Amino acid sequence: MASDKHWDIFCKIVDNFGDIGVCWRLAKQLHNEHQLTICLYIDDLYVAKQLIPAIDTSLAQQTIQNICIIVWHADTQFPHAAPVVIESFACELPPTYLATMQPSTVWINLEYLSAEGWVDDFHANSSKRGALTRHFFFPGFTHNTGGLLREHAMLQQQSQVPAQQPDHWKGLGLTPSQHLKVSLFCYPHAPISTLLSAMAQSTQPINCYVPAGSILPSVADFFGKPSLHIGDTLNQQNLTLHVIPFLSQDGYDQLLACCDINFVRGEDSWIRAIWAGKPFIWQPYLQTEQTHIKKLHAFLDLFYAQCPPAPKAAAYQLHNAWQSEQVPNTAWDDYLNKLTALKSYHTLQTNALAQQTDLATKLVIFSEKIIKSTTEK
Repeated sequence: MASDKHWDIFCKIVDNFGDIGVCWRLAKQLHNEHQLTICLYIDDLYVAKQLIPAIDTSLAQQTIQNICIIVWHADTQFPHAAPVVIESFACELPPTYLATMQPSTVWINLEYLSAEGWVDDFHANSSKRGALTRHFFFPGFTHNTGGLLREHAMLQQQSQVPAQQPDHWKGLGLTPSQHLKVSLFCYPHAPISTLLSAMAQSTQPINCYVPAGSILPSVADFFGKPSLHIGDTLNQQNLTLHVIPFLSQDGYDQLLACCDINFVRGEDSWIRAIWAGKPFIWQPYLQTEQTHIKKLHAFLDLFYAQCPPAPKAAAYQLHNAWQSEQVPNTAWDDYLNKLTALKSYHTLQTNALAQQTDLATKLVIFSEKIIKSTTEK
């Protein structure tokens, strides 16, 4: 049997970059901080390459940053299963892989992050599938969940970003700005034009940084342009908008730390915005029956539980507007008026959440406990 230091992670890319973003960060952390040998199985190298530029899409197997990356499909043949396998976000392991798994295989279904109360009760539950046991691992914001994905040196690295700001902006072909800086990463259905209009009519100059992606047509429409390209700079009243490249994960982390307000979406950028310690507006992935709104409010209720009433109300108001069809100027202006208090509160929350055990470490502890209990039987 292979060493239990060998883990397989399966990633099916169904939600733009969130799935691969989380899996790639997790794979690197498990290797770098826990000395595990990781094979990351990805079903779409072309999408993954945008986050992992070193990927060669012509190769079925390759090693990048000491992580073995393998293309997989439902009918891919596997010689054997690793002692620990992570099935990310219920992606469904291929039948040919399941056939190689043993009753002793630690099978972990890594679920999506949520702040909803039921997560505490469902975390670490298991179910049987024939002779196999499938464990359900829920990331979360409380001690009773699987924790949050966070490298051990994350906050220390973020604290060094202010000194690195000039190099960061220079790398993007930009000069540092003393004006309010906003990063904008969202799904295309967001009320983008009304947000940009509110920024343009702000009482202070604003620099907005938009990574190239699916929202550029909406941004182009706002400025009356047929299209936009990386490197474009556009101006309207108090708004200066820069179209920047789609960044690597490290580059995006730096952008979040350099900006004063971050608009983020999904899961990966949401978590990184938390660790940046800056005020952010989160757009959850759109779901039927308003499920995404329930997830949003569960998070807001938990994250802002200790926040003073006025900045808390401003945060709720702008979050709710961002999920609707319009961002009123009043919602944006009120948020800016409470920004100093929100900055202080977000820093406190970031530091408090960082005191909890991180997701990768909890996964290792969880798997070791299962292996130990199995060998003792």
